[in-house]
Amino acid sequence: MSTIVNFKPKQATKTLIEALSPRSRDVMTKRYGLGKSAEPMTLDAIGKTYGITRERVRQIENHALAVIRKSKQYTEEKPVFDEIEKIIHSLGGIVTEQDLLDYISTDASVQSHINFLLVAGHPFNKIKEDEDFKHRWFIDSNLSEKVHEALRKLYATLKSEDLLSEPDIIKSFLSQLEDVSEKYRNDEIARRWLSLSKKIGKNTLGEWGKTESSNISTKGMRDYAYLIIRRHGSPIHFREVVKIITEVFKIKAHVATCHNELIKDPRFVLVGRGLYALSEWGYMSGVVKDVIRKILEKNGPLTKAEVIQKVLKERYVKENTIVINLQNPKYFKKNKDGKYEIVK
Repeated sequence: MSTIVNFKPKQATKTLIEALSPRSRDVMTKRYGLGKSAEPMTLDAIGKTYGITRERVRQIENHALAVIRKSKQYTEEKPVFDEIEKIIHSLGGIVTEQDLLDYISTDASVQSHINFLLVAGHPFNKIKEDEDFKHRWFIDSNLSEKVHEALRKLYATLKSEDLLSEPDIIKSFLSQLEDVSEKYRNDEIARRWLSLSKKIGKNTLGEWGKTESSNISTKGMRDYAYLIIRRHGSPIHFREVVKIITEVFKIKAHVATCHNELIKDPRFVLVGRGLYALSEWGYMSGVVKDVIRKILEKNGPLTKAEVIQKVLKERYVKENTIVINLQNPKYFKKNKDGKYEIVK
């Protein structure tokens, strides 16, 4: 597994915990996954091992960190902390915990040791995840707050149905940032800062929006179909929708299932034989008869040619289909001027 740092994380943590008593060293090893297992143990699990309370384990942990920070080993390992600090600055000064760990190493065992160094290191500050943001590490609290505030403002500007391209979301986000060094105002760092948010995210197609939106957190065939038709930008046959869903989302999509979902969801409008468009594009709902009715309700009596012209903007059908529907005496009739109107 690759590691980009110049020091050996496991050797650094081994040196640091040498400053501890045997029991404290064992507690820290278990607590941070520094031994054979990279999986950290809970306070309760460690407490049961020693027959002590979880609060007592917490006290031992806090005391051990204090001892390490005052030890000569800590001073000796200063170059290690300096290198980690430079990495955090290079990633934008504030970065999600997982991004930081993945950037340094993809090895879970090494990541446990890096996490311990972050906890023990004096320059590093962690904010635990909340309903708005993920676990994150930072150096400068002033910069951290500016980034958090910009993300909150960006979220407030987004509507539930919004889908933005990556360049557009970055541009919008950077416009919310105030008094931040130019060295941080670039696309790469902006993407990292955007990833701090739990409320703003991107879908499989790389489009950004609110994570609570079905456009971002897609849950089923209807949502997949919506994204595909929207990206296509014009009416498309449902069989082609199924084909693209399979290719893009890497899932097994069934033609019948997809067609049924398109029929039931008001976001889609059947505009031709198997052709579907999005209702947000302004297409009228209903069969050809319903479309004619809505056109006449909106425009008043029209000639046959005028009706055909307007219906063809709403539906991909043959002119003869429109004429047959228009000549149904149950719904439409000609007035004294030879124009068609609705039967009252």
